Amino acid sequence: MGRFARNALARASGGSVALSRLWPGRADRLIIAPHDLRTADATRAAEVYAGRFVFAGKIVTCHGRSVFDLEPPSEDWEVALLGFGWLRHLRAADTAITRANARSLVDDWISNPNRKRATGRRADVLARRVISLLSQAPLVLGDSDGKFYRRYLRGLTREIRYLRYTMLDIPDGVPRLQVLIALCYGSLCLANQARHIRTATRKLSDELQRQILPDGGHISRNPGALIELLIDLLPLRQTFTARNIAPPQALLNAIDRMMPMLRFFRHGDGNFALFNGMSGTPSDLLATLLAYDDTHGTPMVNMPHSGYQRLEAGGTTVIMDTGAPPPPGVSHDAHAGCLSFELSSGLNRIVTNCGMPATGRDTWRVFARSTAAHSTLVCHDTSSCQFVELSAMKRLLQGSLIVSGPSDVESSREAVDNGTLLTASHDGYLAKFGVIHQRVLMLSQDGTRLDGEDNLRPAPGGRIRGESDYALRLHLHPSVKASRLSDARSVMLILPNREVWTFEALDDKVELEDSVFLAGNDGPRRTAQIVIRQDSRQVSSIRWNFVRSAASASVTTAKRNARREPELPL
Repeated sequence: MGRFARNALARASGGSVALSRLWPGRADRLIIAPHDLRTADATRAAEVYAGRFVFAGKIVTCHGRSVFDLEPPSEDWEVALLGFGWLRHLRAADTAITRANARSLVDDWISNPNRKRATGRRADVLARRVISLLSQAPLVLGDSDGKFYRRYLRGLTREIRYLRYTMLDIPDGVPRLQVLIALCYGSLCLANQARHIRTATRKLSDELQRQILPDGGHISRNPGALIELLIDLLPLRQTFTARNIAPPQALLNAIDRMMPMLRFFRHGDGNFALFNGMSGTPSDLLATLLAYDDTHGTPMVNMPHSGYQRLEAGGTTVIMDTGAPPPPGVSHDAHAGCLSFELSSGLNRIVTNCGMPATGRDTWRVFARSTAAHSTLVCHDTSSCQFVELSAMKRLLQGSLIVSGPSDVESSREAVDNGTLLTASHDGYLAKFGVIHQRVLMLSQDGTRLDGEDNLRPAPGGRIRGESDYALRLHLHPSVKASRLSDARSVMLILPNREVWTFEALDDKVELEDSVFLAGNDGPRRTAQIVIRQDSRQVSSIRWNFVRSAASASVTTAKRNARREPELPL
């Protein structure tokens, strides 16, 4: 690092790098390298040095060839490679060999700018590469000579120019914010960029105000977007301060609103609830982010702008989706999971949604986004949202957007004598089947009992249309052992800590069917789901409950004496 500092100071008074007229002012030196909050693993540096690149569950061995010339085994692998985030592993090793290896790989990339790799020019990938090259500059430039330093700057400024002037068709949502964050980093870290700092700051502020909702959620309604954005926004705040420039108020406000949402979506085991494109929780990143949370308080219970509710008592947590689909432009990853919920007890999740896999998403995307992949009621195996299906339209719109879905989603909560009552409804099935789905949940004060009722009713003055069959689906976490009891109306659930819960349908037959948990860190896992089938013309509602057994080791004496709660007030 000392030599890098000496080189930078020497070049500050020396010759400048000739740049395009699109880059006004001199950008002949790096002033600062932003901090990278992502976890680094020094042991992976040896793999990279040996020519083995392991990303997204795929391994590619170079055998002496340039890794950038090899055919990628998957798009996810290529995204990871061309984002250059793996440089942090080499920096963690911090040896002369890893520094030389990093410099050689970066030089290989920047020395061949004409490589035709469409993925490498994707807005989100290019933004990640710019941030990686800036944050890992001390590694790459630590022992460099003047010629490489100038090549590095030329390559970096070329990437930033492309990001600023060529990427006109940036997808809305997280990719657009990532591009603006990268441009802010670029203007702050390079010399003589005062005008670009002002422009990039203004654009980022406007976009943060548009995309970060008043309650701190992201406009896409994907909980994972909070982690993706905060892991870059927090170091950006520090970078402004390091340059003695006041961070924009919109940035500070966005961070302050987003941080409490991290706790809102967490179950007792630390994992996020699986809504709207959320996959496995990156626990290392989440732990890092939570260290920056100054509040350390109890999570909020109602997120009206994002459309989520949280019930919590006696170590039991319920998180429910009570919002309409996001705007079409940011609905590429949104799911048809309105009124679905997840249930956990202490460190154990019980009821979940299927979620999305971290890699190979295209294989599961259609199923994972369907209503049937969520713990809610499904009419005639039909999703409550409709997605773009034509391949030509998907290419034109850069994904499968939601074109219709619930437009009137209502929710309310109140404290009652026996606990907390949550009532919600949506009209996603009104146009096709003439019914409104209403769900009522009540969590007891001590958290030992969750009562629920799902109701399908015609709109006022309307009637049921078309097919009238429906199914209540409650997907279980793969760690739960489920056994249907002899009365055919109950299921015994044994959690990993040997805590026992019982699911009971008051008037209906219960089935246990296969399901799949997609959000596991080790890929999709087989699990089970509780299913109750009915016909809305004959039976319009299903009443059910989850009760924690008084025999569970973790239940206190007071909880053993908990009495049976009355029926839900509707």
